[in-house]
Parts: sequence; structure tokens; C-alpha cells
Amino acid sequence: MPVPVPRQRAIPAVECGQAQAVPQSGPSKEETPRKEAKVDNTATTTHPNAAANAHLTLLLIEDDPAGSPIVPDLLDSAGNPIRVRTARNLTEAERLLTDDVQCILLDLALSAPARPSGDDDDELAVLKHVLRLAPRHAVLALTASGDAERGAQAVRVGAQDYLFRDELDGRLLSRAIRYAVERKRSDSAERRLAEGKLRAQENARLERGLLPTPLLEGSALRFAARYRPGRSRALLGGDFYDIVRTPDGTVHAMIGDVCGHGPDEAALGVELRIAWRALTLAGLCGDQLLGTLQQVLEHERDDDEIFATLCTVDIAPDGRRAGLCLAGHPSPLIARPGRPAELLPYDNNGPALGLLPGARWPRMQVELGAEWSLMLYTDGLIEGRIGTGRERLGQDGMVEMVRRQLTSGLHGEQLLRAAVNEVRELNGGELTDDVAVVLLDRVP
Repeated sequence: MPVPVPRQRAIPAVECGQAQAVPQSGPSKEETPRKEAKVDNTATTTHPNAAANAHLTLLLIEDDPAGSPIVPDLLDSAGNPIRVRTARNLTEAERLLTDDVQCILLDLALSAPARPSGDDDDELAVLKHVLRLAPRHAVLALTASGDAERGAQAVRVGAQDYLFRDELDGRLLSRAIRYAVERKRSDSAERRLAEGKLRAQENARLERGLLPTPLLEGSALRFAARYRPGRSRALLGGDFYDIVRTPDGTVHAMIGDVCGHGPDEAALGVELRIAWRALTLAGLCGDQLLGTLQQVLEHERDDDEIFATLCTVDIAPDGRRAGLCLAGHPSPLIARPGRPAELLPYDNNGPALGLLPGARWPRMQVELGAEWSLMLYTDGLIEGRIGTGRERLGQDGMVEMVRRQLTSGLHGEQLLRAAVNEVRELNGGELTDDVAVVLLDRVP
């Protein structure tokens, strides 16, 4: 079907901002010359609610040129002419609705689009069609005086305001256009803010749900953990940890770190944690478990250079001995009564997961004793700076810090909170890397 060519309307400022009043004794409808409306082919790609100081463009959708309002002038808040385009029907309106149009003035008396047979008549069908056609644009409804209820219904449906056709003048219409555009901009900003808050809440719930729930039922060990992602406004980073107790009474603990601390690394860390838990509950341990985890990493990572460090500890049911595997990860710290806190042996540290195909990770036996505290951590705790220089805290600095805090009587959650806070203070502010710390205590 050929698209009708739009005519220039008897209203001011058609694409040039110059107003011309129409004499009351103008030509009849049959004598009105047909002209092609000037369509701006240089329409920008800016949002219809763009900068407030941009020239406003109005699209009038009205099918009776003889009944069009006579408007002497349309000016925006800066005194610039408001450009006007006209369309006789919705087909023309769709053609003229380019991105530089900020507001639509719609005559509610316009013929509604065809509807399937059997639908109930809807006097606001044309407005609803326009709102679907231009969801980001401000819309003013034009109706007859004495039909305020219909105008109010139009606002309830989605129009920014309504105007009476026979009470319209340039000053009123100019002000109404500016108000509608600003109200639409405010509504859009408020909606985006609400949507952003909703997405943030959903992301927070998702990330919180991905943090581990320790499975320690039946164990005499006490557990505490601290977790701080490095990326802003996030709950989850590339660090991960978990702890489970298997039916034989062995307590398995793990902490790891995917290189980087963005959302992709966080997702990969969650995958590795869940895989570790499943493999551990299935009975795997040591080199066999880490080799399988490396296969998971190789299949799930987006880049062949992505790797992850890992520390696993399996504590015997009597709590006095443990097996230790290190895959490029810092060695845990152990504190026992009457002895200074120290690092567990790390001479047989294997490579990080994802670096060497076919790598092996030896499992070392460690004597823990009757009473002890075992702290697993990621490198975010030891790589913070000390003051304004280049010096890092390092493992030796961390050991001295924990010794001092233990001497002052700190344990469990208090110890972890004090350690993380002091590392931040030494760094002179927030740490840029993720930090995860896990503490296991055995008290006879």
C-alpha cells in the first residue's frame, strides 16, 4: 500500500520555527494545496529526552487541517522557536517520528487504528497506539473543552498532560510542551533509577546465594571467615572458599583465587568452588582432586592465560593431623599455645591450576597438635602496601601482625576483622584486590 505524503499544516514553525497565523477566511479543504512536509534527514541518534538546551521539536498528529489550532508563536524556555512537524495519521506519524522529536501533540479525535473484529471499542485506542509507537517520547493529548474526563483518562493511560483544543494559545502550548518534556525526562530517570536498584538487589541476592554455607555438622571445629571483593559495589570477587565434613569425620577446607577480580573471574571462582565441594563429597582428595579441578578450569575459562591458585586442607577426624596441598597458593598460618604463629611448610608447592598440563600436586602430612588455630587466606591480605612507599606487607609482615593480635587476646571473628582492618589501614585505604580469610579453631 502506498504511504500517503504528509501535507504542510496551517500551524507555525514547520521545521523552521517561523510562525504564521492562518486567516479565518482561508481556502477550503478542497482548495488547500498539497505540499510535501520537510522531513529532516539529518536526524540525530540522541535520546528524545536529550540535553535540556537542545531545540525542541513537536510532532502534531491531527487529521483536520481546518480545525488545527491557530498558534502565533511556540518558544522554548531559552526563547528559541519550537520546530513543528505535522502528520495526518499514524502512518505519517511513524515516518516523521525521528530521534530529534521530543514531544507529540495528539488529537484524541484522530481515527483509531483498525482492530480485530470482536474487540470492544476503546476511545483511547489511538493514544495507546502512539504510546506503544513512541514509549520514550513525551505525549500531550488534545481534546475538546468539556471533555476533561477523557483528558484525565489519557493522563492515567500514559500521556504527560492534556489540553483543550479551543482554549489553546502559543504561550500555553509552549509551556505545556516544556513541562511534558521535563516530566517525561524525570519519569524516565526515576524509572531507570528504580530498575537499577532492582537489578542491584537481584545481583546482591544472587551473589549472596553463591557464597558458601559451611557443612560442619557434627564437627568440634569452630569456623570463621571474612570476605571482601576488590571491585566496587560487589559482594563476590575472584576469591573463593569452602569447608565440608565428609561422613568419615574428615573436615575438608579450601581457599582459592582466580587471577583478576571482575565478574567473569567471580563466576569462574563459584564454578571451581562448587566443583571442589562435589568432588570432595564424592571422595576425591589431593592430587586427584586438583587434577580434576584443573580440567574444569580449562573447560570453563574464556582465556587460556586464566589460572587459579588453590590451597586445600583435609583434617583427620581426631583433629590432630592434616593433609595439605598447595597449587601456587600461599601456605596457611598455624597458631598453637606456647608457640609463635608460623606458616605451614610450603616446600612442595605445586603450580597454579591452568598453567601446566599434566601437573602434579603432592599432598604433605602436617602435625597440628591438640589445640590450634589454622588460618587460610588469599594474597589480597598480604599484597597491600605499607604506607606510601612500594613496600608490601608480605607473608612475614602478616605473621608478625597476627602474632601481635593473638597476644592481645583476639580470636575467631574478632581476629579476622582486626587483621583485615589493619591491612586496609596500612594500605592507606581500600584494597584493590579481593580478600578472603578462613579460620579454623580446635579447642579441647
